[in-house]
Amino acid sequence: MGKFKLTVILAIFTLILAACSNSSNGSGKTETNGQEKDSTEASTIEITDTHGTVTVPVNPKKVVSLDNRTFETLADWGVELVAAPKDVMPADSAYVKDESVRNIGNHREPNLEIIAAADPDLVIIGQRFASYYEEIKKLVPNVAVIDLNFDVSEETDTRGENFVNGFKDTTNSLAQIFDKKEEAEQLIADFDKAIEDAKSAYNGTDKVMSVIVSGGDIGFAAPHSGRVWGPMYEIFDWAPALEVDESSSDHQGDEVSVEAIAQSNPDWLFVLDRDAATSAAAESVPAKDVIEKSPALQNTTAVSKGQIVYAPTDTYTNESIQTYIELFENLASVLAK
Repeated sequence: MGKFKLTVILAIFTLILAACSNSSNGSGKTETNGQEKDSTEASTIEITDTHGTVTVPVNPKKVVSLDNRTFETLADWGVELVAAPKDVMPADSAYVKDESVRNIGNHREPNLEIIAAADPDLVIIGQRFASYYEEIKKLVPNVAVIDLNFDVSEETDTRGENFVNGFKDTTNSLAQIFDKKEEAEQLIADFDKAIEDAKSAYNGTDKVMSVIVSGGDIGFAAPHSGRVWGPMYEIFDWAPALEVDESSSDHQGDEVSVEAIAQSNPDWLFVLDRDAATSAAAESVPAKDVIEKSPALQNTTAVSKGQIVYAPTDTYTNESIQTYIELFENLASVLAK
């Protein structure tokens, strides 16, 4: 073989070696189509949920969520769903409008078979669907199923603590799964600040009454256990205007007469409009009209002074951390006046 041919072969061989060495920069990353991909990047992560530790894929492609506390967060982070319970979601949710997202229905008569048919990588359970955990696990035995539910019912004595820590834990778990660490940190910082501002704005003595308006009726959202408002009595140390025995977290509130509410003469009324977040919204009387036009309530301090705070209209079906940040910021603003 001549010297020229040998030189050419050696040159080609050198170029091949250089190309191979350039494909790895020594940091464990490989270039693919101009982008670096970490070859050591984990494809799964361990998540601690209500039932223990679950191995979950990172950035799963096919996700089912049944937890109303997660919908807005997932939507804001651009997470696509393959199925969701559209019947108990806000009508203006991007997931509800998206026809490619299959409808599981509601928690009373869900079509759980849709979950199996969707062939998901991850199923997120919580809140209304927590009781279906075992059934769903049997339906999709090879799929990661996580239950992010946290207890703020009348059965627990640490509702306020569970509420605050539950939202933080849920947000952090979702951030680990969908690689949204910075976004989660910002949400939690905003959540903490909104809580502190609402605490500071309350004078510590004004009497608070929380209610749920549904079908034109006013239900009592009891301190500690009442739907949405209950845990806040512990978080903000509110002085309740009224307390009753055997209160519950019923979705329409407990039965207490409007006269009893009026007699307690609350300084503040905090109101959840249940119907505004459901399909009954168009036919229902808005909570604002029910409260402010109630003859029995006209002479209460809360109504006569206009000291009323309404939860965001979609709160009943969108109990996300974003919803509560908005609610707490509103509380802080109004209470401080």
